[in-house]
Amino acid sequence: MFGCKGCFGFAKRTRALALALVTAGVLSAAGCTPGVKDAYSLTDRIPALTDADSSSHYAKGFSSDLCVISDEASFDPEFATSEAAVLFDISDKEVLYSKNAFEQLYPASITKVMTALVAIKYGDLKGRVLVTEDAVVTESGATLCGIQPGDTLTLEQLLYGLMLPSGNDAGAAIAVHMAGSIDGFADMMNEEAAALGATGTHFTNPHGLNDPNHYTTAYDLYLIFNEALNYPIFRQIIGTKAYTANYHDRNSQPVSKTWKGGNWFMTGERKTPEGLTVFGGKTGTTQAAGYCLIMGTRGPDDKEYISVVLKADSRPHLYDNMGNIISEIVK
Repeated sequence: MFGCKGCFGFAKRTRALALALVTAGVLSAAGCTPGVKDAYSLTDRIPALTDADSSSHYAKGFSSDLCVISDEASFDPEFATSEAAVLFDISDKEVLYSKNAFEQLYPASITKVMTALVAIKYGDLKGRVLVTEDAVVTESGATLCGIQPGDTLTLEQLLYGLMLPSGNDAGAAIAVHMAGSIDGFADMMNEEAAALGATGTHFTNPHGLNDPNHYTTAYDLYLIFNEALNYPIFRQIIGTKAYTANYHDRNSQPVSKTWKGGNWFMTGERKTPEGLTVFGGKTGTTQAAGYCLIMGTRGPDDKEYISVVLKADSRPHLYDNMGNIISEIVK
């Protein structure tokens, strides 16, 4: 269920490697091959397994570059009225606030962060995408960027349509282009989540429309967003307030659409706490998920922070919660 195909492949490779290492060790110890017993030099091999400038004989742990929550009880749960909320200093790897960080919740359109990450990592951003009937989303209230079957855009343009107006149709078009189907792309998303250690996550679609088996946690969203920030194009897209896409429809006629983002801190509808700059993020809203937001913020010292608020009960309260949380950066 949680990226089974990728996990199966990883397990096979791990067992094969372990078997090879054990076999090599047995043969060496038994002296089965002349000259092999003393041929392996630990001191020569260690630099290849650890940092070259490190005197330690230990490889870096998986979480050495991550924020790790050790005592969530040390934070006031009433500080945030939303169901879950976190704030991480990703420059110094410190946890500044955490409430229900590991509770599995519906992420709504914050799902699209993972969709964008998979597309950026494994797709050709300049490649042309033919929009198919699979991109037609008819669910009531679903946000769309307005693409139509037969339209031809680049994958990069679709990412702007995905992240700024939160186009569910763009998410479906990306999924079918990259994996041949919504389900196939969801498998890719789950494999990527497993590789990042996002073990509380399971995706069934690329856009976040409601499904009982589509869920994640505030901490897992941090892991996904943190990985996505390693890609300059992702930073560029989430930091864009408006983008105009010029492409062609099924009749080769030119189409021009301008898409705008909906983060109130970036649109000016909500004032950012003094000394802070919001450099990007993603909103998400469904009836089941409530009001959700993930953001990247830069402090006065140029340190960077990731904050997540899940399941606030209204849009104003979503931004009240997020404003309170990121205010901790400058306290």
